Amino acid sequence: MESKPDVDLDPNKDDLPLRANTNHMLVRHYVLDLTVHFQRKVVGGSIVLFLEPAIASCKQGEPGSVSNTEAQNISQVSSKHDVSSPIAPEPNELIPPEEPSRLSGGNDVFWGDESEEFTLVLDCCDLMVSKVEEVDVTTVSNLKKLDVDHQYASADKPSSSLVQRLVSMPSVCWRSQHELYLQCSRSPTVLNAQPLRFHMDQWSLQVRKEGVCSPHDFPSAVRIWYETKPTGGSVRWTKDQDSRCCVYTMGSPINNRALFPCQEPPVAMSTWQACVRAPCDYTVLMSGENQACPKPAETGFLQWDYYVTMPMPASTFTIAVGQWLEAGVNVPNSEVEKTDETCVKVPSLSLDSTDQQYVCSHMDYPCRFMLSAARTQTVIPHRVFAPPCHLQKAKDMVLPLLPLCMTAAHSLLGVHPFSRLDVLIVPSGFSSLGMASPHIMFLSQSVLAGERNLCGARLCHEIAHSWFGLAIGARDWTEEWISEGFATYLEDAFWNHVQKLGCREAEEQRQLKALLRWRRLSDELQNSEVELQVLRPNKENTGEVSESGASLVKHALNPEKPFMQVHYLKGYFLLKFLADHVGEEKFLHFFKVFVGKFHGQLILSQDFLQMLLDTFPAMSSRGIRLETIFSDWLDTPKMPEWLRDSCSEWSRTPAVQEVREEVAKWIHFSGSGGKGSKRKRSGPKVNFKELSPEQLVLLLEFLLEEPKLSLSTLRLLQTTYNLQAQDAEVKHRWCELAVKHKHTAAYRDVELFLIHDQAMGVYLYGELMVQEDARQQALARRCLSFIKDDMDQSARSVVEEMIL
Repeated sequence: MESKPDVDLDPNKDDLPLRANTNHMLVRHYVLDLTVHFQRKVVGGSIVLFLEPAIASCKQGEPGSVSNTEAQNISQVSSKHDVSSPIAPEPNELIPPEEPSRLSGGNDVFWGDESEEFTLVLDCCDLMVSKVEEVDVTTVSNLKKLDVDHQYASADKPSSSLVQRLVSMPSVCWRSQHELYLQCSRSPTVLNAQPLRFHMDQWSLQVRKEGVCSPHDFPSAVRIWYETKPTGGSVRWTKDQDSRCCVYTMGSPINNRALFPCQEPPVAMSTWQACVRAPCDYTVLMSGENQACPKPAETGFLQWDYYVTMPMPASTFTIAVGQWLEAGVNVPNSEVEKTDETCVKVPSLSLDSTDQQYVCSHMDYPCRFMLSAARTQTVIPHRVFAPPCHLQKAKDMVLPLLPLCMTAAHSLLGVHPFSRLDVLIVPSGFSSLGMASPHIMFLSQSVLAGERNLCGARLCHEIAHSWFGLAIGARDWTEEWISEGFATYLEDAFWNHVQKLGCREAEEQRQLKALLRWRRLSDELQNSEVELQVLRPNKENTGEVSESGASLVKHALNPEKPFMQVHYLKGYFLLKFLADHVGEEKFLHFFKVFVGKFHGQLILSQDFLQMLLDTFPAMSSRGIRLETIFSDWLDTPKMPEWLRDSCSEWSRTPAVQEVREEVAKWIHFSGSGGKGSKRKRSGPKVNFKELSPEQLVLLLEFLLEEPKLSLSTLRLLQTTYNLQAQDAEVKHRWCELAVKHKHTAAYRDVELFLIHDQAMGVYLYGELMVQEDARQQALARRCLSFIKDDMDQSARSVVEEMIL
């Protein structure tokens, strides 16, 4: 089937297609059985999908059904197509030996427009699929022993009846359920059945069974044999800081569709379990509730098994495989066990009468919010991993801070949504300071330098995502502020708690950080595309999808978007604006109440905002209503008036005034210490004050606004504050100063920053190039050639565009 360009959609303009027809069929559980091959840079094996017709689906010919024509329309979102033909798998690798070698049902199959067969559409790209087959779950004797409710019973579809009963088992039977999932995933194909037909285009895998015209008649358990591609966008094959091979998932912008075929829309929440084999000297870290213990597999490989019982969007699945070393383990509280009963008819977990604030409104799963022991667990079990060269820094910096940050988060938001946490210092090419996923957190090596402020604040930010971003997610991917704005706001609250600051000192620090963020946001709004500055780009259509469930994520493929911070900053300021009207203490308490109500669910902006307005009705009398918040903050790229007025107040705080006094000293010194002067020979007569890291960042930003600074001033700046040993935020501004004033003696600092702090150094390449200085351009190209194989694709695209 050839796809045709859709005149209404142009994803080459940066929009990301979400193609899965989730309104017709939902994946309830994934079972992955994969092997990591470092020599070929591929992950290969199988994935079994346990499917259930969605509530919106119905019989063919009725509203909500899907036809071949619609399947074609879903796939027609791109005028460019990278159609990949299935490949023959290696022996014993993708297709079991007893299976025929001929690959069936690939892109060579023509699907005529006249067909009315139901099509299962999965989000998929950069995968080599070799076979799709129906799994015969009726061969699992233990599954047939389950009592099948009359609503699931069907004499003509015994397999579907069993799968529907399996996915509907109560959460107290989670262990038995996962064992049955595993047994089913290893079942043979349906006897004498032909492999399911499938078609691949750039963004989807489409599957059919001959003669099936309704999602209710489609197989309930489907196995897909596949391999990833070395260049797939979801995984990064690279080397760690000790030049040892490793691979990890990248998350955005395309999430996991180049790791396994899946349903990417957030509404497709599912559980998963995975068996991953890797060479014996490698460690496999993954999103999983259990701390996996490796066991021998085939020669030279170990097998790692992980699982989750909390339904999550497939985009949250994360894996990292490398020769990591463990910096330390801390198990301060005994692990809280989930209820695991014999699988009989058991009532749902009752709410602990000692605390009535949590009311589960989510789908049934073993929820930690309902366990009284979890409520007193201030610190969850955690481990820290790093490559050998960063192991000591991770021990000294990350490991002591983690329990402090967790305790602060627990004190403000309550129960930790997840039972454990692994933290990994990822390779230098990682394009962010951190990334949070269920049970695992990635941290950039950039947070290990300088004092503990940057590391501590980043840990607080990523820990905050356990509540906002993971336990509570955005129903529409374009509303990133729900995750990033909330985490940015909460990182300050958590970090203030860790530092045990007094009220006055904490307020001064908050205002100083607010001023720094306002300056950063102002700069971003002046130097980015207007379309990328809107927090709710779909406006009143936010959350809407097509009849099948397919949609587009605006601007998600724009290579500049991952490096923009407008969702972090403007979202943070919106929350600060609301907190100012409510009072911070009441506002943070509201967060805890909101978490109690919405954990385990997906939300839109109005869910949070309307509950806030209902809780504090006095806000409406001040003109703060849902529609005004949308128009002033979320649906426009403009700078809100409140923010313009507040920045002047933040500029008058004592901490900022102290910085201004130091700036005046430096400007005076620069103007009076000319080349060859007596003052220069006798040395400076100025006493400069010690500044906090945040104050130092502001000092350098103010100095960057000066048209000229003498080289002697730059040299003294460097030695006075030991700038090359400061954290990455400070070093970034120092490098900007060196580039602006052509301070060649500091070019080594610039080079080291570009190489080791790639997550922050992308736009510094542009600053080097616009100077039109041959030596600076050579420096940029030299650094780029050194790290281009480590950079992710988004960073490489942005940098190369700058250089061109």
